[in-house]
This record gives sequence, structure tokens and C-alpha cells, in this order.
Amino acid sequence: MNFHNQVVVVTGGTRGIGAALSTAFIDAGATVIATYAGNDDRAQTFKATLEEGERLHLKKFDVSKKDQVDLFWKEVDQEYEQIHVLVNNAGIRKDNILASLDEQSWDDVLDINLKGTYLMCQGAVLKMMKSRYGRIVNMSSIGGILGLAGQSNYAASKAGQIALAKTLSKEVGKRGITVNCVLPGFIETELISDLPEAQVKEYKSQVPMKRFGKPSEVADAVLFLSSDKASYITGATVEVSGGL
Repeated sequence: MNFHNQVVVVTGGTRGIGAALSTAFIDAGATVIATYAGNDDRAQTFKATLEEGERLHLKKFDVSKKDQVDLFWKEVDQEYEQIHVLVNNAGIRKDNILASLDEQSWDDVLDINLKGTYLMCQGAVLKMMKSRYGRIVNMSSIGGILGLAGQSNYAASKAGQIALAKTLSKEVGKRGITVNCVLPGFIETELISDLPEAQVKEYKSQVPMKRFGKPSEVADAVLFLSSDKASYITGATVEVSGGL
């Protein structure tokens, strides 16, 4: 897939799946704007590891804060004529069973995962509608349709991303903009690195392929949905879960 002369925004684009996405788009010829929330050293280290690091541009802000998102899109308007792809990948987990889940943990996860997606989509579609072209991919989760014990806040935010994508796809389809979701299962990233060994073993036993996925396998699905080859796919969900 060829993304030469395209500009791609990847939120949470310097770690885990986000880093794999940024790398894959750069390898396919794109200029990537990778956003991150706080870890400057990690972001700069990631940029330094890329052979084509000059095509990675870093932007630090909180996707759940409207003023910061508005400033980001204002800067993008000044620096780039067109945004071709937005991948809403920024996300956090704060797990607990519902009976013990504190309100702050609920709010934090919904704010980053779902409100952040809403704010980023809003800015992106206003820019994409002018050029009558765009690809938006929400990084949801298999948990958004299956539900996993201890993740009511996370699952709710990911289910919300799916519903948002389906609705938005109907609003902007006539403008040449597609909106889809990728639903990873258990992927080998820092997001699940804190799971107890026994739980990891249990989860792997539930996966028909008996292994966790690789970030690059998720990136392949995202690049397809972001390409011209997916021009008639919108409002869809693609599971990358090993058969969960």
C-alpha cells in the first residue's frame, strides 16, 4: 500500500500499537504526526529509532482536553494543506470490578478513550470535508463487544468508539470520508504487560490461535482500511483477535 504524499495523524503514536502504526505508515511513504500525552524521552527515543525519522512529527497534548485539541488542529491547518488519515489510537486502562471501580477511574478512561476520539474526529472531519477525502480508523477493542471482567469502563469506552464510527460514517460518507474500527484482541504491548502470569495463561487459552497478536498484525489491518483499496468500506469493524 502506497501512502506517499499523504499526511497521517496517529494519536498515542509513540508506544505499543501506536508506534507500530506510525512505523508502518512511514514505511509506506506517509508523513506521520504522532501525538503523545507526556513521556518526552520515550517519544524522542522512538523517533530516533526510525530510519525515516524526518517524516515523523511529534505533537504533545491531551486528546481529552478540547482547548489542546483545538490548538493541535489549528497548528495542523498552518503546517499542512490536507490530512488524509486519522487513527484514534490513544487509550488507557484502569481496571477494577464495577462494584469497586471509583468514579475517577471511570471518568479518566472514558475521557481519553471516547471523548478524545470525539474531539479528534470533530477536528479531522472539518478538515477532510474541504478536500472531500479522508480515512478515519478508531482503535477500539474486542472487549467493546465481548466485555471482559474488571473492564467495564474500558469496554464501555471501546463500544462507544464503535457506535461513534457507525454514526459518523453515515454523516460524512457523501464527502468521500470513511470511518471504521479495528478491534484488537490480546496484543503484546505495554497495555497488557501488567497482567498476572496466570491471567495471561488463561487469556491465551481462550484464543483459538493460542497466542497473543503482534502490533504489526494490527497495523496491517489499519493500513488497509486507510488505503484507497478500502474505498467502499465504512461503518465497519475489523477484528484482529486470533478468533476470540
